[in-house]
Amino acid sequence: MHQKTIDEAKKRLFEGLLVIFPTETVYGIGANAKNENAVRLIYDVKKRPYNNPLICHFPNIKEIEKNFVLKEKDYELAKTFWPGPLTLILEKKKESNITTLLSNNKNLVGCRIPNNKIALDLLTKLDFPIAAPSANIATKTSITSINDLDNQLKNIFYIDGGSSVLGLESTVIQTTNLGCKILRLGSLTIEEIKNKFNDYKIETIESKLSPGNQFKHYSPNKAIRINVKNVFDNESLLNFGKNKLNSNIHNLNLSINGNLIEASYNFYHFLNILDKSMCDGIAVAPIPNDGLGKTINDRLKRAAYED
Repeated sequence: MHQKTIDEAKKRLFEGLLVIFPTETVYGIGANAKNENAVRLIYDVKKRPYNNPLICHFPNIKEIEKNFVLKEKDYELAKTFWPGPLTLILEKKKESNITTLLSNNKNLVGCRIPNNKIALDLLTKLDFPIAAPSANIATKTSITSINDLDNQLKNIFYIDGGSSVLGLESTVIQTTNLGCKILRLGSLTIEEIKNKFNDYKIETIESKLSPGNQFKHYSPNKAIRINVKNVFDNESLLNFGKNKLNSNIHNLNLSINGNLIEASYNFYHFLNILDKSMCDGIAVAPIPNDGLGKTINDRLKRAAYED
């Protein structure tokens, strides 16, 4: 990545402006987490309600420790999965000057260390963390390629880091004395956590402490039908695995071999392509509900939600 691009991004963040940058999960739209006006700008630009919290990105655990309290289980998960697609809900220290706007004026904030060289290069050069939700308009699909950026966001300075390697957002977790609660399914699966910590009691709950839990979320502009057995004439198809489903407008297969890692990588990009195709709606083939499939199905359920 060109050093000049990183320097320009750093300069803008210092000035209280927004920067769109890559992570391994999805692209983020970031601001100085200690600058209330800058963080307000994120909500305004995204048309995001203030009760939908933002995640705070750090270069290393030392910087997190300056601002937040980590408990025993937080350290266990952090040492195993950071840098990576894990967001931990942590309690802010009294002396921290991270703005309360980040988390609806609560002292509990989602924190993460991204596993992306560009993001870490940028974070290392700053003396503040970056508050960053996904780089999209509220309720719309996340993006994993700068080419899918919404026209309304194209005037914001961005760093093009190619395709996000994981393609689904981070997993948001709050630890307990016995294990952890998963507040948002993401790229880190329950199976992976159990694999490392088989004694953990793991619950999945929805909480206002985590972003991405609105009924309507991650939605393309076109109507979406999930778990289809057939495709209507006016629909494009988001397929998975081998089957007889077919669209006469546009077909994309998340993974012909039924590989959920490949499906996650393709998910938002393919949805964005189909959304721009000449169809009235998008039909989506059934996705197995295990591992990353649980996360994909969570996103699809919210995308298909009708008010």
